[in-house]
Amino acid sequence: MRKIATINFKGGVGKTTATWALGQIASQETGIKTLMFDLDAQMSLTQAIALNEDGNPFKDFTDWYSRSVGKKKTIFNALDEYTKPATFNFGINHDFIYKISECFHFIPSAEDLYWTELEFFDREKVKHFIQRLMEKIQNSSNVPKYDYVFFDCPPSFSLLSYSVLSCCDLVLIPINPDFFAANGINLLLRSLKMRIEPSPIPRIGVFMNRAKKPGGTSRRRFSNETQRYLGDANEMLNRVRSDLGLQVNLFNTAIFDRVGMKRAIQEGMPGDIRNQFEELWGEIKKFVRET
Repeated sequence: MRKIATINFKGGVGKTTATWALGQIASQETGIKTLMFDLDAQMSLTQAIALNEDGNPFKDFTDWYSRSVGKKKTIFNALDEYTKPATFNFGINHDFIYKISECFHFIPSAEDLYWTELEFFDREKVKHFIQRLMEKIQNSSNVPKYDYVFFDCPPSFSLLSYSVLSCCDLVLIPINPDFFAANGINLLLRSLKMRIEPSPIPRIGVFMNRAKKPGGTSRRRFSNETQRYLGDANEMLNRVRSDLGLQVNLFNTAIFDRVGMKRAIQEGMPGDIRNQFEELWGEIKKFVRET
């Protein structure tokens, strides 16, 4: 099981859309079972799956979610159970895990996750929550053995983020072609190292999202602006790699066009966007499997 966490402090970088797109593409490979978590208290990914493009509820999911809440089978209920003094006996089944498709499954967010942003729970206790939950999922006979698990993390270091980052195999960071690309990476990577240690630091992959193509008849791959910010990001990663000893990679594949998340989830990704995410997924797989 490979665990991939998508994170960025800056909002609007396409973190949630990238998590969903990569999860879906991975699940469509032959024999691959994929699980996706929404751990953001803002519930952006959960709401995108719950609502049609016109804003009306998607009945299959909303009916399932109501039953999940009623049966106390949300991610918050699992966390609450884990933090109690008694043995962690939270049952794993499809009341807890929603089937988007046969090979693509989903654990939605819950409004109560807001309390984890306020560090309502004990930090040291929560640190191992995701690892223990993944062990229960992997050992359950009620759900598949998942090959890849994707986590859409909050845009901050919440307790759940800390728990995910302490046990994941890859931290995936989307950046946009703007001033914050390089400077934001520097802050984020240094904060990651400080927060995760003494746990092992996972591999870190960075990719450009919402890149811009050159104008006119130019045969260049990127616009001058995008190329400049990619160069700045690469220079910063080289510096951080040397200073902090992190395993960091800037992926060659960039995602050019912005696609509305709700429309992509309900109607499918346009072919050109899909091709870009497939190329990115190929790079990610290779990087995360390296020893």
